[in-house]
Amino acid sequence: MNVKLTLKLSKEAIDKAKSYANNTNESLSSLVEKYFRLISSKMNTKDFEISQNVLELSGIIKLDKKFDLKKEYRKHIIEKYD
Repeated sequence: MNVKLTLKLSKEAIDKAKSYANNTNESLSSLVEKYFRLISSKMNTKDFEISQNVLELSGIIKLDKKFDLKKEYRKHIIEKYD
């Protein structure tokens, strides 16, 4: 059963999402549903194996305390798919 959902997003985010949806022949609703399913499936994943390579690399990179990793990653993704 489908239910209506109202979201408040920036015009820029909506325009980019519409463009992406158009380029992939999908609706915005299907993209949002896929995203919701993806993040909810990750919440249910309790046990996962971390490879030895990842364990060895953990903690090697030291970032400035002012560095906003989420902001930089978001910027990277926007530039990559813009």
